[in-house]
Amino acid sequence: MTYRAELVTDERDFAELAGDWNRLHRHCACATPFQSHAWLHSWWRSYGHHARLRLVLVRAAGGELAAAAPLMRVRRPLPALVPLGGAVSDYGDVLLADEHGDEPLAVLSGALSDVARGALIDLREVRPGGAAERLYEQWPGPRRRVDDSVCLELPAAPMRELIARLPSKTQQRLRAKLRRLDALGVQRHVVAPGGVEAALVRLLELHRLQWQGRKVTSEHLRPRFREHLVRAVGAMVCSGDAVVTEFRLDGEVVAVDVTLLSPRLAGGYLYGAHPVLRERKADVAAMLLDSTATHLKDGVPGTLSLLRGNEPYKHHWRPRTVVNQRLLLARRHAAPLLAAALCDATARRHGRELLRAPRERDRGGRP
Repeated sequence: MTYRAELVTDERDFAELAGDWNRLHRHCACATPFQSHAWLHSWWRSYGHHARLRLVLVRAAGGELAAAAPLMRVRRPLPALVPLGGAVSDYGDVLLADEHGDEPLAVLSGALSDVARGALIDLREVRPGGAAERLYEQWPGPRRRVDDSVCLELPAAPMRELIARLPSKTQQRLRAKLRRLDALGVQRHVVAPGGVEAALVRLLELHRLQWQGRKVTSEHLRPRFREHLVRAVGAMVCSGDAVVTEFRLDGEVVAVDVTLLSPRLAGGYLYGAHPVLRERKADVAAMLLDSTATHLKDGVPGTLSLLRGNEPYKHHWRPRTVVNQRLLLARRHAAPLLAAALCDATARRHGRELLRAPRERDRGGRP
């Protein structure tokens, strides 16, 4: 079969790719929800104003999309091609249709080399086993791999099985917390497509309220994030790639959660919860995980991701630690850019270690 590369640089052309992109996304088993067309196109509309769109596509002879690299060109801190999705996306990757083998990969690699020219290709937050790892392995020029964010993962299983994995005392405690939610009368309600926008606005209001007076991710409170979330999740609910759940207590919505879904991975992306839940001794983390687990059927998808972050409360569930990868690719004449990116990554890692060391010594010195 013959394959050809194509470069898309216009947002309107990106919008028209939705049908082809969705088919490719469904046929790339390692894809995450953050590579869906709805998520990436919406993100570009909200966040892509200071970059140049660079979608590198590979089509089969009949026009079927066989591979795609959703990238943009930036100038700072280094000239680079970086994934769409940015900091609000937990995973980045390229897409490769499973049934087409390695030939589209070779065409994609050559096209990326042409498009990059003097820029670095900097693929952030690639989940181990992602399609970008195949691109990295066959890249002909300079390349380097460094650790990126930590993610925690559980097997995709019903709540009873997740609890059964834990020590007996922890099992008893969690079952008591779930009984407490039932006793309080907390009710779950999956939001229909027509109610998603209002539910997401409510989620963000509750998210702001739950973090009031504490350090919060400021981006979640900005209008551009709200617009992106409403657009992206609204479309993903219609396609079955997301579920929005409301939790009600005494007839009032006290929490809203967004769960994102893909063929092999599901994860609770963002939630908002009213402080009244904690005041009434409701375990919000257990409530949300129980809800997310209800969307997993027959072991599909295979992974329940707690997404980025190494927060202590996640470790109560004995998750598996998975480290995302940052894959740096360059043509030979752009090797100095790769070296500069490596130096910056090393310096940042050492800086985080220096900041973390006093806190760890302090914890270790307490009785």
